[in-house]
Amino acid sequence: MLIDQSRYLLIATLLFLIGLCGIMLNRKNIIIMLMSIELMLLAINFNFIIFSVFLDDVVGQVFALFVLTIAAAESAIGLAILVIYYRIRGTVSIEYINLLKG
Repeated sequence: MLIDQSRYLLIATLLFLIGLCGIMLNRKNIIIMLMSIELMLLAINFNFIIFSVFLDDVVGQVFALFVLTIAAAESAIGLAILVIYYRIRGTVSIEYINLLKG
């Protein structure tokens, strides 16, 4: 039983590290950065679910559901801002993102 859980934790760690590498290695395209943040949140939710099953408690699963809801709202707002930014500037590059200051 412990071997199965360590495999799941290893998968969650790999997902988190892939998301972290996506943020660290690609600082030019904001869409890839948003996808990397979503991948990191998925890994965190995976950990919540693993520990929820391991401890036989539903609190982790409920918390993972709340995190998924917040992540969906964050993605929708972030993509809406990107669409407006793309219409104004014609690019989604982060180099000129400081021009959004009001």
